[in-house]
Amino acid sequence: MKYLIVGLGNIGPEYLFTRHNVGFMVVDKLANQFDVKFSMERQAYHTEFKLKGHQVHLIKPTTYMNLSGKAVNYWMKELKIEKENILVITDDIALPFGKLRMKPKGSHGGHNGLRNIEEILGTPQFIRLRFGVGDDFHKGRQAEYVLAPFPSVELDELPVHLERATEMITTFCLQGVDVAMNKYNQ
Repeated sequence: MKYLIVGLGNIGPEYLFTRHNVGFMVVDKLANQFDVKFSMERQAYHTEFKLKGHQVHLIKPTTYMNLSGKAVNYWMKELKIEKENILVITDDIALPFGKLRMKPKGSHGGHNGLRNIEEILGTPQFIRLRFGVGDDFHKGRQAEYVLAPFPSVELDELPVHLERATEMITTFCLQGVDVAMNKYNQ
């Protein structure tokens, strides 16, 4: 069984610890846990590891957030991975900071990365792990908020939430989306 785990974010040092890059942070944590390194490949940084007989591929698209679907589509076809074995990790302003929610499908909810993936794949039928970043911004300041770095109090708490996100992902790969949702969705 093969899986494609997609962390959404933007490349470049100016985005490194921003809320919008939490998807990159989750796959980085997973890569560190399995002692694998990313390499720059077509449309994404890519790495892979074995998990109890399952092949797990991690990507961080280099297409920038709004064109994430190009990278997802390329890697899905290149690796011959079915849509039900794709998991996309994204920031979500509708959830409080640190809250995690896995869903087997859904709407893009205004998230441009998810919107582009849905458009290119032609369906909202892919699994997503939504990582709450809160909504502490004034009307019209959403982009500024998600592109800002996490404040120090949240940075201190972030490792615990990243760890839980990686546990959700490994549970998804080993036991399926329903078990992962039942065990970890709050």
